[in-house]
Amino acid sequence: MAESGTLPTGFGELEVLAVGTVLLVEALSGLSLNSLTILCFCKNPELRTPSHLLVLSLALSDSGISLNALMAATSSLLRRWPYGSEGCQVHGFQGFATVLASICSSAAIAWGRYHHYCTRSRLDWNTAVSLVFFVWLSSAFWATLPLLGWGHYDREPLGTCCTLDYSRRDRNFTSFLFTMAFFNFLLPLFITVISYRLMEQKLGKTGRPPVNTVLPARTLLLGWGPYALLYLYAAVADVTSISPKLQMVPALIAKAVPTVNAINYALGSEMVHRGIWQCLSPQKRERDREQ
Repeated sequence: MAESGTLPTGFGELEVLAVGTVLLVEALSGLSLNSLTILCFCKNPELRTPSHLLVLSLALSDSGISLNALMAATSSLLRRWPYGSEGCQVHGFQGFATVLASICSSAAIAWGRYHHYCTRSRLDWNTAVSLVFFVWLSSAFWATLPLLGWGHYDREPLGTCCTLDYSRRDRNFTSFLFTMAFFNFLLPLFITVISYRLMEQKLGKTGRPPVNTVLPARTLLLGWGPYALLYLYAAVADVTSISPKLQMVPALIAKAVPTVNAINYALGSEMVHRGIWQCLSPQKRERDREQ
């Protein structure tokens, strides 16, 4: 761990400042957009539907990722991790749980959209609530395992952020990595891709699909794929052969996902977009109360 006034190994003064600044911008952007989305869901009755409940779950998880990035940004600007080993475990658990909830919520939204637009029965409240409950329970379960000994949380190369430790090449790490990656990355990615492909096939015959069927899968693949590749490389080779600065790139890419998700799922939806303007416009809210 870097002491106060010293620089992490492999990083210069400007590089540490740049990482902290990027993390801060990503954190504030994701947190503000997703908080606005959550506020609109709470205040606009039109948005309280089973389908939008899945989007709300995604916004909550992405807000958690942004909060995690905000703590990492603060530590990076301080050039040290000030919260000790217990704080590292809490930070790692919170970040890992919200990341898994975000990935699985994206897959749940994809399945929910397919169910809504391509089947004769619309998504009901019982199904939506069950999906959200399963997403968060599953995410908490997988994030708890490293605290119990299967996997391990530790600081990233910059030393100012804690995540799943990928520097260990033992059987414990490898077995956890491949099991977790299958259930929490490959499977959600498969569900997302298949759901939107089926939507394109069915709705493409009658016109353009009502939602973006390309960006969600690309966001999952490009946002979390670099992390998956880094972990895979660490499982089969010596990760120290990769420079500390390059190892931080997947983290910086991943922290931008909450902003992209907010733009795609919230700001890109006409109903949510209208709800945001209702929340931001005092005159609009006053007219709605009078009516």
